[in-house]
Amino acid sequence: MVREQIDSRGISDEEVLRAMRKVPRHLFVDEALQNQAYADHPLPIGHGQTISQPYVVAMMTAILKVKPGMKVLEIGTGSGYQAAILAEIGADVYTVERIKPLYQMARQRFTQLKYFRIKTKLDDGTLGWPEQAPFERILVTAGGPDVPAPLLEQLSDPGILVIPVGEDRRYQQLLRLTREGGQVSRENMGSVAFVDLVGKFGW
Repeated sequence: MVREQIDSRGISDEEVLRAMRKVPRHLFVDEALQNQAYADHPLPIGHGQTISQPYVVAMMTAILKVKPGMKVLEIGTGSGYQAAILAEIGADVYTVERIKPLYQMARQRFTQLKYFRIKTKLDDGTLGWPEQAPFERILVTAGGPDVPAPLLEQLSDPGILVIPVGEDRRYQQLLRLTREGGQVSRENMGSVAFVDLVGKFGW
């Protein structure tokens, strides 16, 4: 998977590649789909949600520029795979999920796989996690109409926020927002397709 789908497409961050090799992706999908876990496409995880294709997970992690010891907020825990990749790099991960069954399953996986650096919360992810702010990195794994104001408020200086944004709910542009010296710059990192970011500051 890493050699054919990620490394060959230009992802060169050694920490990202190492984490992608280490985390057992098949344990983050239903047993019936485990034979497809390492294929080059997303998979359903129930409740209208998906686990992103491996390349997208690696690409988003790479452009987030995560370093060991950083405090990272993830919006949309889903299966827990992306949070596990961040934790494997050495980040302290705070992840928020709005769908209770997914939240419960992800917590069980984190415990079983001993990812003790991951803290979980059941809530509206568009509100962030204000009690734990600020965060050096914020990653949103669902597409919304705009960047939720609370997430930008909870981003540290310096800090990076990566989020899919678009008024068309089928496709989004992946934005990387960088805060430095009180200024926020935006970069368009390309087109993506994510499930809806649902909440007070989403759809």
